[in-house]
Amino acid sequence: QVQLVESGGGLVQAGGSLRLSCAASGITFSTRVMGWFRQAPGKEREFVAAIGWSGGRTYYADSVRGRFSISVDNAKNTVYLQMNSLKVEDTAVYYCAATPPYGSATYSYDAARYGYWGQGTQVTVSS
Repeated sequence: QVQLVESGGGLVQAGGSLRLSCAASGITFSTRVMGWFRQAPGKEREFVAAIGWSGGRTYYADSVRGRFSISVDNAKNTVYLQMNSLKVEDTAVYYCAATPPYGSATYSYDAARYGYWGQGTQVTVSS
């Protein structure tokens, strides 16, 4: 059974940093694309970042490129999202997601490509 559990969210001031973690069980990263998405109140879920098989190529939304960094620890089966220079507009619930095996990274921005989702962790950035 696949399970993704996010942690690390919280309240931070603008300009601060947070690191989100996504502990995965029931899957390995060797053949899956792992992604982070977020959803703010009243808005649709949007792509944040993704990383290819076994921690390969990384992909970022324009809004976070240069501030956020996605990585994996294959030994711990954990995906991370390091968020620096946080802005008020980064406030959202952040979700970890995994594609089915042999998922393509080409469309990593497309939430429909992901078959497994975590429960989300709240990130609130205050001004």
